[in-house]
Amino acid sequence: MLGRFVFASLIALLIYLPSYGQFKERDVWGLVTDARGNALPKVAVELENTRSLSVRSYITGKDGRYYFSGLNDDIDFTLKARYRNYWSKPKTLSKFDASLHPEVNLVISVE
Repeated sequence: MLGRFVFASLIALLIYLPSYGQFKERDVWGLVTDARGNALPKVAVELENTRSLSVRSYITGKDGRYYFSGLNDDIDFTLKARYRNYWSKPKTLSKFDASLHPEVNLVISVE
């Protein structure tokens, strides 16, 4: 009797485990501009994982574009950009945004 219970428990666990903790990977990309809409080169874009508080960064090229890949779609992320001593307002990439390739543009008011 105990052997059947253990066996049934193991089967139930094996059925449950493959679905546990699975997530889809997604990317985020965008453009960093000044208030007039001009692309800003060499901007540091920071992506913060709101669960682990880890931060990844990306330096934009001449076109002002950035790209992060391999993001867990079950976690919120905060994006912000720094150009010299100026910061953009932070934007949140929500886990409720179902897009696998969302675009989040950031604006820095450079004086």
